[in-house]
Amino acid sequence: MAARRSYGSYNDGCAAAHALDLIGERWTMIVVRELLLGPKRFSDIQRDVMGIGPAVLTQRLHDLETAAIVQRRRLAGPGRIDVYELTEWGYGLEAVNTALSLWAVGSPALPREADLSPDTVVLAMRAHARAASGSPDERRVALILTDSRRNDAQPVTYLARMSKQRTTIDRSPEPERVDAEVSATSRDWKACVIGSVPLEQLPDIDVSGSADVVQQLINATALSGTPSSSLNTEA
Repeated sequence: MAARRSYGSYNDGCAAAHALDLIGERWTMIVVRELLLGPKRFSDIQRDVMGIGPAVLTQRLHDLETAAIVQRRRLAGPGRIDVYELTEWGYGLEAVNTALSLWAVGSPALPREADLSPDTVVLAMRAHARAASGSPDERRVALILTDSRRNDAQPVTYLARMSKQRTTIDRSPEPERVDAEVSATSRDWKACVIGSVPLEQLPDIDVSGSADVVQQLINATALSGTPSSSLNTEA
């Protein structure tokens, strides 16, 4: 099959058109999305991007490497394990992913009942993150999410930091001191921060530590931007 011609080959000098030449193929931005929170092995990407075959993933990673959006790095130690990670320029695509997400939530055809991977839920939180109200000191929440799409999924841990200046959420295998810890499936946590379902209606979400701080995190990252009802959980 002949290769798809680029927009530039039609004498189109638009930068947006060139961006589509780089990331417009099916699955490309989904692969990028799965690398926005840090490097992953080939098998990790294939596991997290449901529906992509190994041949297609190999081609998309090759194309992204050729375009200097992704780079491959060999981890130190035994096993000679390679991981794929975004380049400094590639990480700039989080702004693109955020803009697409903010635009698409208005679509009447958005599959709102479909599940998300833990990374995708966290990226949605980052897309809507706002400065947190309350104490002037930084507050921290360990967020432990399990992929609800797979029965064999292992929990993934993130660290949310909140202040009056900003709210950030990053992948963090071993968070340091935290004010609260939340354990949930990606489906339940999505229902809370994207679907605005109050935590007390999601009994499978386990909260320990300061319930007030967890509520502040929800208020600072919820899609609606409106506080959900207060937690009744004891801190």
